[in-house]
This record gives sequence, structure tokens and C-alpha cells, in this order.
Amino acid sequence: MTQPAAHLSGVSRRFRRTRALDDLTLDIPENAITGLLGRNGAGKTTLMSIIAGHDRPTSGSVRVFGTDPFENAATMSAISFVRDNQRYPDDFTLRQVLEVAPLFHTGWDAEVADHLVRGFRLPHKTAIKKLSRGQSSSLGIVLGLASRAPLTIFDEPYLGLDATARRFFYDTLMQDYLDHPRTIVVSTHLIDEMEPLLEHVVIVDEGRLVRSAAADDLRGSAVTLSGLTTAVEDLARGLRVLQRRTIGGLTSVVLETHADEDLRARVARAGAQLTPATLQDLVAAYGVESESLEGTPA
Repeated sequence: MTQPAAHLSGVSRRFRRTRALDDLTLDIPENAITGLLGRNGAGKTTLMSIIAGHDRPTSGSVRVFGTDPFENAATMSAISFVRDNQRYPDDFTLRQVLEVAPLFHTGWDAEVADHLVRGFRLPHKTAIKKLSRGQSSSLGIVLGLASRAPLTIFDEPYLGLDATARRFFYDTLMQDYLDHPRTIVVSTHLIDEMEPLLEHVVIVDEGRLVRSAAADDLRGSAVTLSGLTTAVEDLARGLRVLQRRTIGGLTSVVLETHADEDLRARVARAGAQLTPATLQDLVAAYGVESESLEGTPA
């Protein structure tokens, strides 16, 4: 079997009394685009910082390409971590950033950088600290993609970008990844937009790993069932309910189950509706304590 790009075993990270990560064991597959999903405060940024070698766990072990990345120059040189609050030296301009960046990444591709700079229409002479939020995000994308780092990590890379700029990012990311496969991890809240790009999905909540699976497997692992409350209660009895919403006499639930022919037939007879759960549905649902409809009121 192919070795994972990153392996975390029993990783916890505490900040005083706050536990940002809690006994997390996880593999990040090599040469795949992995989406890191979860609510605000779920521990995503802490997890990415540890994988990138910018922080170390309170307990547990981390291996990136087989070695501990923390203060390991050789391993960290193979990683590009683009944070949502990336900092640069005062008064640096785009030209200066692009002159310095290749010194940190041996695979730097100037043509990709130029293509992205032109596509995002970034100003060359404006000080980086004076760029707008969207322009700062665009610069981070330039650095991440042009680095061609074996492991590239993006933390909310699209903040401040309009729909056209985001589409340009997605298209360039996919094309460059197809031309030069590597491991890419993207933390995102725009799940519906990025879902078509994702090959693997990691969902975290309150510092714990909720799910880690191939995107296609995860998409088929749950369904949304909606209809009259009495019908939904009967159909969902005995199944794991991830989330429930009730308005008047109508109820919608996210069920962790496959939509087999028997379930579809029973749903049709009951006059209810059954649709595949999206990744957005699952992230929202896994953030809610699971419960069973068995013996519980709507």
C-alpha cells in the first residue's frame, strides 16, 4: 500500500485549559486533494500547523513523509503552508515576495506564478500590507501553487475573493494538480464549491476526528429523509440519526445509511422524500450530537 503523506497517531494539543486536538489519529493520503472540514473552532488550523511543522503536539506523534516535521529543515522545505493570516516583512512588494519565495522551494515554477498574478490582477508596486483582503488571499494562492511543494496546505485560501476569482483558483488548482500530482490539503467552509475537487475528506469537530474517507465513499454514506413527522419517525427507526429539523408537522433528518432499494421503496410508499446528503450536510450534521429516533419524540 502507498504510504500516507502524513500520519498522526494519538495527537493532542492543549493551550492551557483548552484542548484544541484530542487524541487524533489520521492519515493524509499522498498525491490527493484532501478537504479538511469542520465548524469554526473545530481544530483545523491547529491540525494544519502541526502537520506543517509550525507547532508540535502536546502528546502523540506526527510523521510527514516519514519524519517528524517540527524544526526539521529538510521536511519543512517540502511543505508549503499558506495561512489565512499570512505575514510578510514590512513594505515588501509583490516583486520582492516573488524574488524570495523560490529560495524556500526548489520546485518553484515562475510561469505558474506569473499566470496567477496576471489572472488575479495583482499590483506589483503596492506594499503587501496595503493589499485588500482578497488580494492578500490571491498572493497566498500564488505562493502555494507556484511552490510545487510535495505537500501544500491552504487555510481558507479564498477569503475576500469574489466568485470569478474563486473559480479561477479552482480551475488553476485542478489543472496544475493534474499536470503535477502532489498532496494538497485545503481547509474550507465553501464546501459546496470545492466538493468537486476533493478526493479525500477529513471532518473534525471539537478537536476530534469524526470521519476520514474517500470523498465518493463519504457522499454515499448518508441520506436526507424528509416528510411528515410520523412517516419520518417510522422510516428512520433503528437508524443512526445525525441531525434532525422539525417545523410544524414536517421533519427532515440526516441518516447515516446507504439508500438501498428497500429503503427507497419504503420511502416512496410513505410519501416521503429521500436525497443523498451532501458534504455540507454531513459537516453540519456531525457537529450535532447523534441520536436515535428510537423511543425519542420529534
